[in-house]
Amino acid sequence: MIRKKLDAKGLELTERVVAINRVSKVVKGGKRFKFSALVVVGDGNSIVGVGIGKAKEISEAVRKGIDKAGKNLHELKRIGNTIPHPINGVFGAASVLLKPAAPGTGVIAGGVVRAIMELGGVKDVLTKVIGRTSNPINVAWATLQALEEMRTPDEILKLRGKKTSEAPGN
Repeated sequence: MIRKKLDAKGLELTERVVAINRVSKVVKGGKRFKFSALVVVGDGNSIVGVGIGKAKEISEAVRKGIDKAGKNLHELKRIGNTIPHPINGVFGAASVLLKPAAPGTGVIAGGVVRAIMELGGVKDVLTKVIGRTSNPINVAWATLQALEEMRTPDEILKLRGKKTSEAPGN
């Protein structure tokens, strides 16, 4: 599927640092530390992005992560305050299940998935990280993969060549 590029210019994006990882390299004189930061940005309406920044300092890693997340924006498909249908996203060993929820349920999710849903503007959703890993980076990519595959009822009818008036239940 071809994804249209979203531009971060003109959007009021808020960012949230989801995970910071310290990596050490042992050299002759001791240990050299570097940091990686997983950052989620979103406008709180329907646009969300994830980025990873790596640097020798945490603040620089976070800045790089925000820049990369702004270049990697996705549009969430929603019906009201929830998602259109249940879907499973897989990336590596991480598998994320997303299910629509009744109004007033809230975001039932763990750290990374919660950040993506809240910054994407989803208010009611049930989620579960299934699989052999809870690695935040793989969970983030699995969540984005699920959101990319999501379709609204209007998109499905259009793919089938039908009009909205021909939908079952109308």
